[in-house]
Amino acid sequence: MVSAVRTLSTGKAGTALVEQARAILARPVRLVVVTAVFLAVLFGLPAILDSYWLQIMTSAVIYSIVTLGLGLLVGRVGMVSLCQGVLFAIGAWVALRLYYATSLPFPVLILAAGVVTGVIGTFIGLPALRLSGLYLALITLMAAGALTVVLRIAQFPNGGSGFFGNSAAGGASSLLSRPAVALGDTAYYRYCVVVAALMFLLGLWHVRSKAGRAWAAIRQSEATALAAGVNTTLYKLWAFALASFMAGIAGGVLAAAAGGVNINQFPVQNSIVLLAVVLMGGVYNIWGAVVAALLLRLLPALLDDWGVSTELLTILFGIGILQVLLTAPGGLVDQVPKDLAKLGRAIGALFSRAPRGGDATTAIGATAKHATRDPAS
Repeated sequence: MVSAVRTLSTGKAGTALVEQARAILARPVRLVVVTAVFLAVLFGLPAILDSYWLQIMTSAVIYSIVTLGLGLLVGRVGMVSLCQGVLFAIGAWVALRLYYATSLPFPVLILAAGVVTGVIGTFIGLPALRLSGLYLALITLMAAGALTVVLRIAQFPNGGSGFFGNSAAGGASSLLSRPAVALGDTAYYRYCVVVAALMFLLGLWHVRSKAGRAWAAIRQSEATALAAGVNTTLYKLWAFALASFMAGIAGGVLAAAAGGVNINQFPVQNSIVLLAVVLMGGVYNIWGAVVAALLLRLLPALLDDWGVSTELLTILFGIGILQVLLTAPGGLVDQVPKDLAKLGRAIGALFSRAPRGGDATTAIGATAKHATRDPAS
């Protein structure tokens, strides 16, 4: 009996060691895969895409920064914000105003846009200290409407000097001058990929730091987190500031993309669509932001290229939200690998059940031999 227990315990220990070894080996493998994908996106895609699709992918890369911030806010903290789309516009507005009023270099303009937008987002997040769920969503939606009105009254920058100047001869769109290292469309696409990679590293660092653990505790139970000594006020505002900072960075980068920006690009309802695609992509996995950005920017372009009305997106997104709420809370980034694994196992089981020629012959021979030996036969 003792030897059996020792064997069992040794077996459990061995299994634990094997699992630990697999986890350790998976880390460098995962790092290699992520690096290979990053290099392919950075250098491979521009080599095979024409100018139109390169602009679409540039837009998708920029929007992935916005979906990343909203995904962290919803999935890691459990707070819903419907003003990220308008904060996106605020980032572009701040970057353009600073560009017209100062001679700051491009990276400083982008950082300043992120910081200012982060401060504004923090003030919008103040109701989150007392509200949650639908009430918080409504408050942020009203804030988005108010900010849109302010931008229209202030006349979204289309030129002019100083912080409040505006050129009557300017067009509807405003364009931010690109940095010297990224003047061309291909170079600017790579610049945006690098900026997005830095934002993803920032988000990943937050998830794995003390802030990420505090957010997880708040998401599970705010009362329990408060009893455990977590400063819920600080970490809630921190989450809003981080998501808003990322939206501001994305807005500043978008202002230098092909075609520039104008106020009509940021209607309030876009914030609702943004939340829908973030939920569909997956809010519990940081890579769900990439899927969400592709759904938001690449899918409409593909439908248009195939001659399908983009109005179909409303139906598709509605079905996607229903699926997320009913069967796939982890979104596409979590559900698709599981479905593919189940499909692979089903196909493998189907082939394994099919008898081979040699196995069938052996089975027939064994049956005949057994029938010959059976006295009852």
